[in-house]
Amino acid sequence: MSSPQIQSHGCNNSLDQPLSTLPSWKIKLLYDGQCPLCLREVNFLKKRDAGRGLVAFVDIAADDYNPQADGGVDYETAMGRIHAVLPDGTLVKNVEVFHRIYEILGMGWVYAATSLPVIGAIADFLYGIWADWRLFLTGRPDLATIVRERSSRLACKTQSRCRLMDEDD
Repeated sequence: MSSPQIQSHGCNNSLDQPLSTLPSWKIKLLYDGQCPLCLREVNFLKKRDAGRGLVAFVDIAADDYNPQADGGVDYETAMGRIHAVLPDGTLVKNVEVFHRIYEILGMGWVYAATSLPVIGAIADFLYGIWADWRLFLTGRPDLATIVRERSSRLACKTQSRCRLMDEDD
């Protein structure tokens, strides 16, 4: 019914790395910095983190977002559903992201019920509805338009110059 929420990518497992190369954060949250509701949640989580560095926050809307550094999650995929990366490279998505972050920040009770199979499946289903409607509800264009505009903007940045398209082009 619901897809697995945790995926491991590559050989980036903590047993393969010396302890000194493991990051200090416990989870890396990939968030949309252009979404006002996402920013509200991120600001709340940053306050709860209180400078401890338990959560690394990565704005996928930033022009320098690098999927390879962030679990291999490309921009379009990250915009479709929330993702997080664990220090060993494990990828987490959907409601499991919130469950893990709140647990790490000492507020695990908020999402504890989502650990139960039926409640977790319902929560993921409802989150999927929210994720599908998030852009519309926050007054933004659809995902295809956002991806196309981003690609055009980034292409212009890598070229020496860009020209504006007029109505005849």
